[in-house]
Amino acid sequence: MIKGVILMNDKGKPRLAKFYDYHPAEKQQELIRRLYGVLSSRAENVSNFVKVDSLFGPDARLVYKTYATLHILFIFDSLENELAMLDLMQVFVETMDKCFSNVRELDIVFNFNKVHAILDEIILGGQVLETSSSEVVKAVEEIYKMERAANSIMAVPSITSWQGR
Repeated sequence: MIKGVILMNDKGKPRLAKFYDYHPAEKQQELIRRLYGVLSSRAENVSNFVKVDSLFGPDARLVYKTYATLHILFIFDSLENELAMLDLMQVFVETMDKCFSNVRELDIVFNFNKVHAILDEIILGGQVLETSSSEVVKAVEEIYKMERAANSIMAVPSITSWQGR
């Protein structure tokens, strides 16, 4: 099972944090700080796979990848394959690239709802739902098309425009 997905910049500031096990907000912040400490203390020439038993319990593992100024972390248990998680991370990044045309940190900051929708189409409740980035893009576009349609239906003229008639 996937225990969490975190996107943080190279200064340790979280841009997206989604935990699939319940943790109070203070504990989440502490986990993110400690994970950043683990990442920042690692040499560049070591594996991207880390055991994080002390943070998330027995058999907890972390796979991370750095893209420009963003660190993407997937935390999971021994039931998941490490290489499959690395591949899933690639699907997540490819999907964001398709949705934002070459995603940057600011895209994640200003479009966090869309990033969460992308992640929810790939992973839900700690289980992998979809591994095809094109299918995820279609689903996210459909969600936003329905949302725009709902917003246009809900648009009501202001009261001042009614008084003029």
